[in-house]
Amino acid sequence: MSRRDLLQGLAAGSLLSVLGGTYALADDDTARRARAEKRADGRPRLPPGQFPIQYLRPMGGREGDPSYGKFKLRVHGEVAAPYELDFASLLKLPQVDQTCDVHCVTRWSLLDSHWRGVRVADLIARAAPKPSARFVIFEAALGYTSNVSLTDATKPNVLVAHQTEKRPIPIAHGAPVRALVPDLYFWKSAKWLTGIRLSSRDEPGYWEVRGYSNHADPWKEERDG
Repeated sequence: MSRRDLLQGLAAGSLLSVLGGTYALADDDTARRARAEKRADGRPRLPPGQFPIQYLRPMGGREGDPSYGKFKLRVHGEVAAPYELDFASLLKLPQVDQTCDVHCVTRWSLLDSHWRGVRVADLIARAAPKPSARFVIFEAALGYTSNVSLTDATKPNVLVAHQTEKRPIPIAHGAPVRALVPDLYFWKSAKWLTGIRLSSRDEPGYWEVRGYSNHADPWKEERDG
């Protein structure tokens, strides 16, 4: 299915038929409650056009190497002190356990998902960003990238995650680690993460150059660019 066909199907309200009807939907009470609740910032908990599901849904992509022994994460670019971490070194850093909602551009939302990892803000601070650094490029397997502003990347709920639901992240969801940017559409949360690169200029990533929104705010329904 092409990106254009997908977005046209979403706009036409034919989501389930377009996507094969493979979602395990949350119960009606959960959906009603989520639509009625507000976030701390005053926005509705469930962004417009989203529906809650029960389990994190694999969304494809070309898988990277899931090996813990071969994993390396580079933090580099517009920084004074670039460095590289292996998986054992990542686990020695301060860990964060986080419960949050995540939202996919295909209109599903997973409420109260559980994650464990290291704050991206802490990883970036260790590298000593230069004043020129304004954007973060998440680098992943086989050349995949996603771009976010430095402000978005250093929010306290943005992680390099290695566990979900108290278990190691499965291969289909980006093992051994993935980015987690819960306040933006989930394609920004790059799977099979290999690098965090700081840049002085914005560099649209894999989906952005194919027509997706550059910012991807679910509450503004920033799907198509």
